[in-house]
Amino acid sequence: MSIGPRTLVIETATAACSVALLEEGVLLAQTHEVVGRGHAERLVPMIGGLPGQGRAARILVDVGPGSFTGVRVGLAAARGLAIGWGAQVAGYSSLALLAAAGFAADPALLVLAVVLEGGHGEVFMQAFTSSPLAEDGPLRSLLPAAALDALGTRAAIGSGIRRLALLDPNRDLREALPHATDALLLPPGFAALPPRPIYGRAPDAKTLAERGLV
Repeated sequence: MSIGPRTLVIETATAACSVALLEEGVLLAQTHEVVGRGHAERLVPMIGGLPGQGRAARILVDVGPGSFTGVRVGLAAARGLAIGWGAQVAGYSSLALLAAAGFAADPALLVLAVVLEGGHGEVFMQAFTSSPLAEDGPLRSLLPAAALDALGTRAAIGSGIRRLALLDPNRDLREALPHATDALLLPPGFAALPPRPIYGRAPDAKTLAERGLV
């Protein structure tokens, strides 16, 4: 992806908290920490530590799915900064970001599933294909056993794979958290979502095409 105007990327949907400043497809600066539940306390200082205090013409923020609180912290910060800076705000999915990073790290992969920690003992899961990056089915919230069945022979990446590994440690399961710098890997259609939360419930479990975004 070639991100043109200076763009601040905010990532708070999981245990990771990261920010990145991008311009014309180049990473200018970034900070990434695994904070657990401390996003609200860390995010603003992290943005303030970027060049120019992170000020940008465009803000790109993770809209989920993931932590209910984390997603809302990121969106609130993005909207507030956009008002102050007169910036545009767009969203991206944590699932697509991890898929793009997974394919970039292992070009031999043709398909993979992203699995994130969900609520009520479930995981969020969605499959993707590479070259070009595309959704290979809807977002679903599943119990770990059901997710393992749905995984089939695909590799899986994300923060929720540990739940699957407890059931079958012999699968190709790769633990990972989203990183703001990986927004550079997203095709344009995946970095233009409305800035509102995707919680993983049934009304949100649609592909980008079903939402009329591609």
